[in-house]
Amino acid sequence: MQPNDVNPISDTIETDAKEPFHEPVSASSTSEEAEANKHQPLNRQCSLGGKHEASGDAGDAGHASEKPGAISQGQQEPAIDGPPDSGLTAWMTVVGGFCSMFVSFGWTNCMGIFIDYYQTHQLSNLSTSSITWVTSLMTFMMFFGGPFVGILFDNYGPRYIILGGTILHVLGIMMTSISTEYYQILLAQGICSPIGTSALFHASINSISTWFRQRRALALGIATSGASLGGVILPIMLTRLFNLLGFGWAMRICGFLILFLLIITNFTMKSRLVHRRKQFRLMDFIRPVGELPFILTTAGTFCFFWGMFLPFSFIPSQAERYGITPGRIIPTYLADLFGRFNLMILMTLLSGILVVALWLPSHGNAPAIVFSALYGFSSGTVVSLAPALVAQISEIREIGVRSGTYFFIVSFAALTGTPIAGALLPDPLHGSYTKLFIFCAVVMFAGCGFYSLAKVRMMGWGVWSKV
Repeated sequence: MQPNDVNPISDTIETDAKEPFHEPVSASSTSEEAEANKHQPLNRQCSLGGKHEASGDAGDAGHASEKPGAISQGQQEPAIDGPPDSGLTAWMTVVGGFCSMFVSFGWTNCMGIFIDYYQTHQLSNLSTSSITWVTSLMTFMMFFGGPFVGILFDNYGPRYIILGGTILHVLGIMMTSISTEYYQILLAQGICSPIGTSALFHASINSISTWFRQRRALALGIATSGASLGGVILPIMLTRLFNLLGFGWAMRICGFLILFLLIITNFTMKSRLVHRRKQFRLMDFIRPVGELPFILTTAGTFCFFWGMFLPFSFIPSQAERYGITPGRIIPTYLADLFGRFNLMILMTLLSGILVVALWLPSHGNAPAIVFSALYGFSSGTVVSLAPALVAQISEIREIGVRSGTYFFIVSFAALTGTPIAGALLPDPLHGSYTKLFIFCAVVMFAGCGFYSLAKVRMMGWGVWSKV
């Protein structure tokens, strides 16, 4: 929160970012407060020296006017102080998030390896489009579970979510190791394991968001860099182990590695909030869809995710492994300084340009490696900033519900993107990639356009306004 950020509801100016404040009460506490908060993220603007600057966190302002005693039974207690942005517990939560992202989002980056392997082994009798439904479900289920994990997180915190996710993810991988039929692989790798990764992914994102405000993008960037490292190490492991030990033991060894890292996550992942069970309200999930910045931000992520996974699925795995990790840490630090929406717009635009300028005309290994290095940098930034954007336009007390709604919608892009690409490219070894390239570039540019509209809606047409 910047010192001059103004709360449009209470007209109270927060003069010290470190001043203790009280978390707002649940949306169900009073109908008047729910109606007042409904549009709060839409209108948060301020003027400083003649330049507009957006609030760094729509959910952490205006708490001076809250009454700490207005907590009814069954609602979530407020935390005494605001996000500390530092401390051992906060950074250990980031460490746990790093391990969680390594084994959840990082595992989905292996989809290209699985597609190539299944085409020549267990599922060689099926079309590319059919095979890609397995890998698409890996990403779809991970995002689709957002609302359900959000409810559990807001009521109970991350502990049991992480434990359940650990069991399901490892169980799914172990069952995949003994699967030989399409339906078996679909159930184990496409449903069981992704339900676990969904619990791990959303619980980690939500927990980290409760500990950080000014440095939220940086903290999330460090955590999601685990997905990048997982996307480098796990494909290499699988490729080598497939050839050395076969499919079954390759999957089991990866499963044991994942179990070890998730033990660390189970002991380090904590939420700053005090969680208590509260009444389920469907409108808590529907209400964000009525907010224009939320709609535009979600539409931008939907379009970009529609095309984002295509290079990882169809570029040779050797080219995917170059230069990915820094793209999720360095730019997210800059995002906290210059604006998260600003950097998101820049990186989605850069990703689309790279597809047109490098991937489309590329022939041979060298251009593919150059494209992968640069694309890994830009797309990694988008993955890191996506949860930071939804946190910026949300109340901190609603972070589980709103991020759940956000990723629930985005999950359908992850589900359909790769099968659409498989239909556009029936034969990856001999067919033309032109239609695939065009589809990928168009949806990325569309995502950039929606992010730009979201910024304009919140801050006007100022090119250099920080938001």
